Amino acid sequence: MKPSTELHDLIRSLSKSEKRFFKLHSSLQSGDKNYLRIFDAVDKQKAYDEEAIKKLFAKETFIKHLPSEKNHLYKLILKALRAYHAEASVSGILKQEIKNIEILYQKALYVECNKLLHRAKKIARDNERFYYWFELLNWEKMLLEEAYESGEFTKDLDALIEEERDVIEKLRNLAAYHILYSKINYVFRSGGYVRTEEEHAMVEEISEHPLIKGKNTALSRRAATICYYTQGFCQWAKRDWRTSLEKFQRVHQILDDNPLIKADLPKRYIRTLHYIINAQIELRDLESARKNIAVMRSLPGTEGFMGQNIASQVFVASYLSELRLLDRSGEHVRSITLVDTIIEGMESMGDRLHKEHELEFYFALACAYFGAGEMNKALFWLNKVLNDNEPTLRQDIFTYARLFNLVVHYELGNYDLLEYIVRSTQRFLSKRHRAHQVEVLLIDNIKRLARTGDPQAKREMFRTMELPMKDLFKDPNESLVLKYFDVRSWVSAHAEGISFSEMVKRSEPMGQ
Repeated sequence: MKPSTELHDLIRSLSKSEKRFFKLHSSLQSGDKNYLRIFDAVDKQKAYDEEAIKKLFAKETFIKHLPSEKNHLYKLILKALRAYHAEASVSGILKQEIKNIEILYQKALYVECNKLLHRAKKIARDNERFYYWFELLNWEKMLLEEAYESGEFTKDLDALIEEERDVIEKLRNLAAYHILYSKINYVFRSGGYVRTEEEHAMVEEISEHPLIKGKNTALSRRAATICYYTQGFCQWAKRDWRTSLEKFQRVHQILDDNPLIKADLPKRYIRTLHYIINAQIELRDLESARKNIAVMRSLPGTEGFMGQNIASQVFVASYLSELRLLDRSGEHVRSITLVDTIIEGMESMGDRLHKEHELEFYFALACAYFGAGEMNKALFWLNKVLNDNEPTLRQDIFTYARLFNLVVHYELGNYDLLEYIVRSTQRFLSKRHRAHQVEVLLIDNIKRLARTGDPQAKREMFRTMELPMKDLFKDPNESLVLKYFDVRSWVSAHAEGISFSEMVKRSEPMGQ
């Protein structure tokens, strides 16, 4: 059995200050500290090598129990991290306060317990942390019972019960919004943009839900952010970029107006900014998109935006947005200057880079090199998508990668190979019951172009493709391909005899 890398992954994820805290925390412990020696040895390994660890400590008795030593070390690191981050988040603070309340209650220090409880309740209320607020109300009822037994009747039980009812209602309301968000998120994570009738029906059902369609249905600011976020998603699915932008900007404004909640929901803030940027790109408000990319990159390290997960999220969102912006504006030569930075960032993230984002980067890099005229490099990145065996995630990317693959091989002059690739692509699309006319038009003409040797005849064929393609793109479902690869500009560039990038710069906003 292959040794577990969990300990190595945890140690390598630690910051310098976290490592220093762990060692200071460990210095307070008595007895042998063989686990610190294992810690240092594992920390030096870029990739976990258990045999090297065994060889290093071959003369030590503890190495005979390496699995238990590793498990002990893992738990100690987590214990130290809990202490280190105890006050780094609202939930951490509230958990600590509730534990303190419990200790004071058990010692019958009810006056001190009440002081802590009211302080904790204010934190929970200001940050709309309803789960903790509800738990604190339970402690308040217990303290109220103790007060009654002592002959103190100054507190109003009815008011406490009403407060509890209000908190429960807000908690239920927030949970209902989370369910709706999860449903719309599932549609996007599995297939990107909505295409099928089933997906359209699901989005329509969510957009017509009373909690989404109704007015003043969100009972808290947290719930309001999910409400507008879900509305933005629904409009995004319909490719109504302007309305989608308005909804995501509402989320952005609510969070900016409530810094405590913003600091507690950093990932939602980054995702919201990501959709704002991409809506602005679709609407060709590129200057605003550039400014917001800069704003996003300034977030890591600020209050509420600490840690590797936030830095990773900002890296992914900002660079995918920038690649998309440069692709839409025809600045492909500029986009490939980002490649080294992007690859270095992807490699440093390791397993923290989600599969979906990995696929998006590969496809975006293929588009960048294609626009810059470097077809072999475009094919290299495209093959990373095509050779992936992911069965369920982002099937839209796999589908359009196959269509893009036809265009790249055509540009490379691989005409003999194209015959085989065309058949393979047709089988792939047939299995997915797709019959979009733009795909049929592209495949049929690619076959004809590959069989035509005369440059003038090829150019004429591209010209004859322009009008039917323009008509097809009046249908939102047919124009969806433009969100992945601008086949319209590719056809027009060949028809007019100019570069792809130049044609993209001349084009009208896609899908408008």
